Amino acid sequence: QVQLVESGGGLVQPGGSLRLSCTASGSISRTYTMAWYRQAPGKQRELVARMSSAGSTNYADSVKGRFTISRDNAKNTVYLQMNSLKPEDTAVYYCHAQLGIMIRWGQGTQVTVSS
Repeated sequence: QVQLVESGGGLVQPGGSLRLSCTASGSISRTYTMAWYRQAPGKQRELVARMSSAGSTNYADSVKGRFTISRDNAKNTVYLQMNSLKPEDTAVYYCHAQLGIMIRWGQGTQVTVSS
């Protein structure tokens, strides 16, 4: 059974960068679709970035050009590189893995963008 653990969150100033990591306890083959979601206080969880098993990616309009999702299957790890961070990017970020009807979530990591 795949379990996901996120890391890399923290406090950063506006305009700064962070890289989130999501490491799976089991093997995440190329057949998994991997994604990052986020949830800000009082708001619904939203998709930030997704990478399909074929390697195609899609991003929320609010992060296009600033965030990049990538994966290293050999390390069972998915990354989210976040640049030019804004206060509105403040949220708990969750890693998500899907294979067919099987879905797994990580526990989340807090990202706070503030001066």
